[in-house]
Amino acid sequence: MTIPRAAAVYARISSDPSGQALGVQRQLEDYRRLAAERGWVVAEEYVDNDVSAYSGKPRPAYERMLADVRDGVRDAVIVYNMDRLTRRPIELEQFAAVCEAAGVSQVATVTADLNLGNDDGLFMARVFAAFAAKESGRKSERVRRKMRQNAEQGLPSGGANRPYGYESDKVTVNPAEAEIVREIVSRYIAGESARAIAEDLQERGVPTATGVERRSTTVRGILLSPRIAGFRVHRGEVVAKGVWDPIITPEHHQQVRNVMESKTATGRRAPRRYLLSGLLRCGKCGGKLFSAARVNERRYVCSSGPDHRGCGGIMINAARVEEWLTAAVLYRLDTPDMEAVLTGQHAQDGQYATLTAEREKYQARMLELTGMWTDGAISSVEWKNARDRLEAKLTGVDQQLARLTTATTLDRMVGNGEALRAGWEQMTLERQHAIIRAVLDYATVAPATVNRFDPARIQPVWVL
Repeated sequence: MTIPRAAAVYARISSDPSGQALGVQRQLEDYRRLAAERGWVVAEEYVDNDVSAYSGKPRPAYERMLADVRDGVRDAVIVYNMDRLTRRPIELEQFAAVCEAAGVSQVATVTADLNLGNDDGLFMARVFAAFAAKESGRKSERVRRKMRQNAEQGLPSGGANRPYGYESDKVTVNPAEAEIVREIVSRYIAGESARAIAEDLQERGVPTATGVERRSTTVRGILLSPRIAGFRVHRGEVVAKGVWDPIITPEHHQQVRNVMESKTATGRRAPRRYLLSGLLRCGKCGGKLFSAARVNERRYVCSSGPDHRGCGGIMINAARVEEWLTAAVLYRLDTPDMEAVLTGQHAQDGQYATLTAEREKYQARMLELTGMWTDGAISSVEWKNARDRLEAKLTGVDQQLARLTTATTLDRMVGNGEALRAGWEQMTLERQHAIIRAVLDYATVAPATVNRFDPARIQPVWVL
């Protein structure tokens, strides 16, 4: 048999947590010794470090070696044993077909040689691949069971990256990051978008856990993570309470999910352009005031058009009313009235879990009702009547949940009016709006009696 003069050496190891490639280096040392003993000339060493041969994921070095064999530039292959080459029978058949077409029959391993050019050699290769696949399957199942057991015990998941808000042990709370997590949650519940929060944190230079640029997706990842509420998740399902301390309460986590679900249902909105959008009422007809621009002046107006159906009788300068109500809101945050509001709302926090469970019950009944109509168990009239009653109950629960969302926002603001005032100009428009909306239910604008801005026209209605 001809001595190979352009042999390919292939080294692979499935897992290399240290990243030092020590496993493949040991393999390469054995390969070089084997090649020297036989007088084979090694043309190239192909290495896939920290890559599984069973998962089906791409192996760049293996694919390149296969292409070189196919092109006739390699005349033999050296591997540690066959399971380093492949653990999938279908992949072995592909390898054997490429070798046969290229006239490559010599495959050497540290433990045995295989001649893929005859039936016995190919049969043994198939046996090795089948055993390797079975062992990999059993190992994968053991790993899955262990991961499930760890999850059910509330232990943190594996992975190199630490979760934001916790130290590298994934259990100890990082106080500085935990404060940012609470800020993100409270601002989102108050109405700010993940995009606006991400942009503000990026501008402030608040780093992520991995040091990458903060984006809306990273903020949403924090918001959606049950971990920050103390829950352990496995395959997308909450399976236990974690061994770590939560950063936020389960009620606040549910509030986040409800807000996100509501935003998904209503679709995306255009970026906010006016601070008091949706918060002003007409003093003549009670309708909402809408933003409008005339030449160089921004205004809020009661629109009489077909889309708004107002009386058209109220107009007020946007900049002046925004300045006046902002000052009023920030002043009110430092008054005893807001302390009383906050105390009352904290007392309601325990209602959130009950209301959420009630909401889920009505949603389940809605699905059950639809199934009964689909199966013909009830008529369309019966379905509609029952659906209308359930929708009315769902609406009532949603309204109660909405009234409980402001406590999280107020908790961070009450008594901090002066500090907020100092940083007001640096805040995003969405954050400013969220703060005002947490304190101000709405404000009625009365008709003008003088030809100048008159604060007496503005009648605030405060939350609760």
